[in-house]
Amino acid sequence: QLQLVESGGGLVQAGDSLRLSCAASGLSLRRYSLAWFRQTPGKEREFLASIRWIDALTYYIDSVKGRFTISRVDAKNTLYLQMNSLKPEDSAVYYCAASSVTKSTTIKDYPFWGQGTQVTVSS
Repeated sequence: QLQLVESGGGLVQAGDSLRLSCAASGLSLRRYSLAWFRQTPGKEREFLASIRWIDALTYYIDSVKGRFTISRVDAKNTLYLQMNSLKPEDSAVYYCAASSVTKSTTIKDYPFWGQGTQVTVSS
């Protein structure tokens, strides 16, 4: 079983930066892609970005491309999301997840999820 634990969320002002972390344990990540999603109450969970673990191939949705950067440190089994130029509309609970499908944006393809970390951006 793969366990994922997010951290690094908090309260920031518009224009600030924040780095989220996701610590993985329990299984080798070599056969997975790791991804970041976010969810606001009353809205569907939204895919943001993914990274294939074995070779660090990345994929982003257009709305975060250029502001957010997904990365991983293999030796630490840790996934990161660097978020710059944050906007109030970025406020959400951010989740990390793991899938065997490369570049998937579909929740159903992700069997492993973290508990989420809250990000709040004030104006």
